[in-house]
Amino acid sequence: MRLGINLGYWGAGMDSDNLAVAQEADRLGYSVCWAAEAYGSDAATVLSWVAAQTERIDIGSAIFQIPARAPAMTAMTAATLDSLSGGRFRLGLGVSGPQVSEGWYGVKFDKPLARTREYVDIVRKAMTRERLSYEGEHWTLPLPGGPGKPLKLTVHPQREHIPLYIAAIGPKNLQQTGEIADGALLIFPSAEHLEETGVSHLRAGREKAGKTLDGFDICPTLPLAVGADKDVSALADMFRPYTALYVGGMGSPKQNFYNQLAQRMGYGKEAAEIQDKYLSGDKEGAAAAIPERLIDQTTLLGSVERIAERMQAYAAAGVTTLTLAPAGFSLEDRLASLRAGTEALEHAGLA
Repeated sequence: MRLGINLGYWGAGMDSDNLAVAQEADRLGYSVCWAAEAYGSDAATVLSWVAAQTERIDIGSAIFQIPARAPAMTAMTAATLDSLSGGRFRLGLGVSGPQVSEGWYGVKFDKPLARTREYVDIVRKAMTRERLSYEGEHWTLPLPGGPGKPLKLTVHPQREHIPLYIAAIGPKNLQQTGEIADGALLIFPSAEHLEETGVSHLRAGREKAGKTLDGFDICPTLPLAVGADKDVSALADMFRPYTALYVGGMGSPKQNFYNQLAQRMGYGKEAAEIQDKYLSGDKEGAAAAIPERLIDQTTLLGSVERIAERMQAYAAAGVTTLTLAPAGFSLEDRLASLRAGTEALEHAGLA
């Protein structure tokens, strides 16, 4: 199992620290450095900056939002980043959520699976450098009846095939991801529930495409906090606002994919309470309502030895790249967490 690092969103006051974190991950041999975007910093600019100041680590978009860019633009960006980084780019895509898609981008959040499938088709076709034409429900290239003509990408990516990942949570999205992508970006993954909430659906998609999970990258992101095992409860408390935001406040009351995931993990009553409190403005109450076990199951907490045991559980569940989001009140804390992640992987016998 490989390790990755997720820098999250840029512009949160830790920008210079994030570069140092990426450089330390590069030095330690981490496999990939991911950057996110929502409605603040964009991932492409961040990744180009990180790539210019690292040497070996891959850079990945987690994610480029599908409503934010025309698929041909995403192909251009992917080809450019792969070329500039010397063949180190991984393309992560996702539909975002209804509030961002419709409120920020003005793109209707409908038929996300069909939209994703067409988007991936066009991106991959464009990156082959054949002349681009496409007839689908959501995109038609060139537009009919006008001056447009089929064009082809004029730049050459470093590699013939850039790995393509999709951020997926729901069963249908996971199955389609297994069918059409090279990897899956997961969030709030519990090793104990990963087979039924994730891997089984990915496997079904691979089988539909006549493939197996061999070579498919299952890549969950896990917050990491290192400390004494006796302090696990205090470490878990660090992630209460984070968990409350996703389970309680992401998406809309009817379309919160993270809340639905918590329900599938057996936290139906708790997920409803967290969402009710969060959406009513009681964010502290929502955070307090989160069971400690839910946080512990979806993060890496405690000593190197305890984290190593959890890593073994994730590897046994099928994870191939474990992406860490190290917490800390200082840069030194975050760098120490990175080193602890490497130490735990070695202790687990997974390096």
